[in-house]
This record gives sequence, C-alpha cells and structure tokens, in this order.
Amino acid sequence: MKCLSVSQPYADLIVQGRKTIELRRWNTGFRGEFLVHAPLKINTDACRMLGVDEKELRRGVIIGRVEIFGVRVYKTAEEIRLDYEKHLAGSDFQGSRYGFLLRNPRELLVPIPCKGKLGFFEADLGPRVTKNELISDLFDEEHRYQWIGKH
Repeated sequence: MKCLSVSQPYADLIVQGRKTIELRRWNTGFRGEFLVHAPLKINTDACRMLGVDEKELRRGVIIGRVEIFGVRVYKTAEEIRLDYEKHLAGSDFQGSRYGFLLRNPRELLVPIPCKGKLGFFEADLGPRVTKNELISDLFDEEHRYQWIGKH
C-alpha cells in the first residue's frame, strides 16, 4: 500500500482530521488511500506554534491512513495563507506550490514500525502485516467505534 512520510506534529494532525491539506513542493497524480508515516524527525517550531508536546508524538511508525482526493495548485503565498486553517503550516510553506486535499482519516490503534522514504512509497509492512490484514484491522476498529455504548 502507498505511504507518505509527514513530519510530526503534522502526521498526527492528519490522522486526527485536523489537517486536511498537506503542502508539498511537488505535485502528484495519485488519488486514493495511503498510509501516513511519522518519521523520526520532529518539527520543533511547529510543535511550539501549535502547542503540541513533542514527548507525546509517535516516531518511526505508520500511524494511520487517509485519502487524497485532489491537489490544489497555489500561485501565491497569499493563497496559501488563506488556507492556514486547513494546512496549519505557519511559515513552513516556503516553496510549497501544491496542497494535497485529504479526507477520511483513520488512526491506527497500534502503530506499525516502518522506515520512511521520500515521496509516495510502497510501505514494507514486513511479514507480520499484509494489506488485507491492515484493511481488516481498520474495518474492525471502525466497526467497534461505531457500536461503543449502543448496547
């Protein structure tokens, strides 16, 4: 399954549904679901700006999935500033021209260790986890969530 490394705290914000645009300097034709990888690197300035405690962030693991359904092309820095509530990137957007439009985030209960790469990459989930098992786990998790407290 495709995967994208997103520096913390932004990876957590994506799987929590608080960040719905991921800014990049490069475009993609890819559409569909992908895994969100939180690399070892933490953006400490963004943590301070957003009031996130670095010690609580997961690193070096896949933490969830999300769907990319489009790309917004930015022509000016002002256009990027107007979308701040969707990308939360403060001054981190220098050089960014593309905003990956995201929806349907799902957070994994148990993060999957994984080494990140640049751009979209095929996640090596190891022999323990297959794509079908991952999808089944996410479905079961979603199903349990929907029925909690209803019986």
